[in-house]
Amino acid sequence: MSTFLKLMKWVRSYWFLVLIIALLTIFTPITYSYVPQFIKYLMDFILNSSTPIIEGDINLPSFLLDIFSNFSGFTAIWILGLALIIYLIFRGVIIFFNGYFKGVYSENIAKDVRTSLFAHIQDLPYSYHNKLDTGDLIQRCTSDVETIRGFLSVQMPELLFVIASLSAGVYQMALIDVRIMLVTLVTVPINFVTSVIYFRYIYKEFTISEENEAKMISVLQENVNGVRVVKAFAREPYAINRFEEESRKFTQSSEKINNAMATFWGFSDFITIGQYALTVIVSVYFAKAGIISIGDIIACLMYVGMLVYPIKRLGRIIGDFSKTIVATKRVEEILGEPTEYANDGKLTPVVTGDISFENVSFKFDDTKEHLLNNVNFEIKSGETIAIVGKTGAGKSTIVNILVRMYDYFGSIKLDGVELREIKKKWVRENVGIILQDPFIYGKTVMENIRIGNPALDNKAVFNAAQIASLHNDVVNFTEGYNTLVGEKGVTLSGGQKQRLAIARMLVLNKPIMIFDDSLSAVDTRTDLNIRNALKMREKQLTSIIITHRITTALQADKIMVLEDGRITNIGTHEELVKKEGLYKTLWSIQGSLEDEFKDLVSKEVE
Repeated sequence: MSTFLKLMKWVRSYWFLVLIIALLTIFTPITYSYVPQFIKYLMDFILNSSTPIIEGDINLPSFLLDIFSNFSGFTAIWILGLALIIYLIFRGVIIFFNGYFKGVYSENIAKDVRTSLFAHIQDLPYSYHNKLDTGDLIQRCTSDVETIRGFLSVQMPELLFVIASLSAGVYQMALIDVRIMLVTLVTVPINFVTSVIYFRYIYKEFTISEENEAKMISVLQENVNGVRVVKAFAREPYAINRFEEESRKFTQSSEKINNAMATFWGFSDFITIGQYALTVIVSVYFAKAGIISIGDIIACLMYVGMLVYPIKRLGRIIGDFSKTIVATKRVEEILGEPTEYANDGKLTPVVTGDISFENVSFKFDDTKEHLLNNVNFEIKSGETIAIVGKTGAGKSTIVNILVRMYDYFGSIKLDGVELREIKKKWVRENVGIILQDPFIYGKTVMENIRIGNPALDNKAVFNAAQIASLHNDVVNFTEGYNTLVGEKGVTLSGGQKQRLAIARMLVLNKPIMIFDDSLSAVDTRTDLNIRNALKMREKQLTSIIITHRITTALQADKIMVLEDGRITNIGTHEELVKKEGLYKTLWSIQGSLEDEFKDLVSKEVE
């Protein structure tokens, strides 16, 4: 029941449209219930003109009966046919507007669910995204949303149609003969019990099917994104077998659902045919006994459809409802996750770039040991700090904490203000981070650089590209800055992607910039050119550089050495190479690069 109430919240904004749809849906079967009366009038009072019309025999408006009574023979048939055509056109208009309003309603419902789901996903914590199954998420945002849309726009109005059709059919048949009406309703309890059993079974199978479909989509999405790796290692057979296995599981679960549907509908058809046969037998018997007329028999058979087929539709509604409940639970699982702004700060201080860490520690929720242990350091505004250390030492974790991707123990101050007290979006507006493997949109180079501010002029874009040593590459592209880079920047090299990401962040003029190993794919000369260009910027910039390349860290104002989640050394390059420890070891390993670096520096000076 709680899931159904959650489902209904999407309907509230469209209550007036829902009301119109409900009235049109109810009116549709009611208007149809008078069509058999036209046929009855034809059979009993036109083709059998000797039969007098007794009040109550025909359930049509009296003004129509007055008109029809003025004609006989073929003229009466033409008049009746014309009246029926006009009536059916009237019903057609009702059906048209019912379908039109349902279409408007359903598409808006789908848009609302998709938008709310997508917006909520954007606000979920970084830790949630790290454990997220992308394929499963895509399936929830597409297939599950479509299931909800279909039920709210089609099956719910259909339920009203079933109730109205049953009511109208029972009423009209009761006017002909109550006993025939009761005979026709004999199968209703059977169909209802069958539908309940069907619902309980199909609900479990839909849950399994949705999970299997999500896994299949995950494998598909993973292999499409990793197609280069698959081809590089000649793992196509493995990828195909893996997808085939998940596809087989989804197929098997779908087959179970289809078998259940086939059994249910086959049994329902058997009951329906039996009901028609029973109604025909009883009606013919009553006609021979002079209790009802031939027109009554035809009308009764038409009304059987209004009683029996709605019950069959009820089975489909129940099946779709079970699938919708599963889809709603899957969507609500995401919407029920607390956003990262649930416990957000409130301050928006002026940020110049002063940063201090005091006894900062961090650990993931699913681990016992801390990744960072009592980290202490200070960065003054305008300084360039390099962080070096082995893989897994916690370098990237420090910057992720600084941009509020993770929470922390201890104290971090940004320009003297506790980081927790500052709004997360404000922190990210002032602290830029460039990743080692940046995400590039499938747009032009110009659009990618402007992604953070589409209103930027060309001069600002060109300037940022020159600082990032990207401009000379771009002007040699066929379309220059209007060159499409493909999905995820597939047409660019690794170094070009990194430089584009640097330019994209530079145009935003943030006071603090973090380079998370984002110069790893560029050569030493380009690395030096970028860092020199950054120093020559007019606006003061606080830079944090995470790197494995010692030459990248050489010119930093301070170098911090991180080992096993602790800061073991802080100093300049000249100071650290004189101390025993990790930095000296790394420098000795990479010492062969020193001469190359000195040559580059001397050339830059010249």
